[in-house]
Amino acid sequence: MAAGSCSARPPDCGAQTAGTAAATHEPLLELADVTVVRGGRHALDGITLTIPRGRNTAVLGPNGAGKSTLLRMLNGEFFPLRGPGVRMRLLGRDRWNVFDIRRQLGVVSHELQATHHGWLSGLDVVCSGFFASVGVYRHQGLTEAQRRRAGAAARSQGAGDLLERRFDTLSSGEQRRLLLARALVHEPHTLLLDEPATGLDLQAAFGLMQRLRALAAAGTTLIIVTHHVEQIPPEVERVVLLKAGRVFADGPKDEVLTSETLSELFEVGVQLVDRDGWFQVLPG
Repeated sequence: MAAGSCSARPPDCGAQTAGTAAATHEPLLELADVTVVRGGRHALDGITLTIPRGRNTAVLGPNGAGKSTLLRMLNGEFFPLRGPGVRMRLLGRDRWNVFDIRRQLGVVSHELQATHHGWLSGLDVVCSGFFASVGVYRHQGLTEAQRRRAGAAARSQGAGDLLERRFDTLSSGEQRRLLLARALVHEPHTLLLDEPATGLDLQAAFGLMQRLRALAAAGTTLIIVTHHVEQIPPEVERVVLLKAGRVFADGPKDEVLTSETLSELFEVGVQLVDRDGWFQVLPG
């Protein structure tokens, strides 16, 4: 493939698995001069960034900033244009097995919720996490042990009573709990959360945030992508701000999240309020 063209698959996808090769101290993601093109535009534009493993991180920015693209790179869906000096390392490796990565990184997103067929049972939705698929199919050979693990994951998220119900009969909050259980079936060390509270009412959104806080307290790393500062739980230690496909700011939460920085990021005057570790934004 010529330099500067877009790679449709990871380099040497079947080589080494990240699970056996990556040490726990390796960063989750390392990018150097990375560009990703989607729909003829630069969704990410020459960014250099390291996301450490084991450190709760929020990626914040306006719509179209490249946040979801960055998350989908972490999930092995998108890859950068090739070129001199371009580097992408995932869990410390230049080469990896996509399906192994997806067993280590649980994903929850509004988009994933919309993708699942309404006629699936709650159990099918959770079990699909074993295969990184939409639904469960006969050729996948679902085992009884996997069914038990799926049930345990659902119960841990208060979704045990939803396993026999059709997905399309559930509320958005109930569906999101099942998707969180789906992300947890492999007991991943990191959760990738793309706008996790989008479309939820206050009760469901607050419940989801409390579940995420409990997971963080138990040792699961959270990577949260959002454009709402109120969806950043107190456990988040680091914030990356993206704007127009580039890193706008990156550092400790208390240094990055300021009224001045957010006003410049979103191009509107705002006042940031911190209440017990939760942030709110008011008109400036």
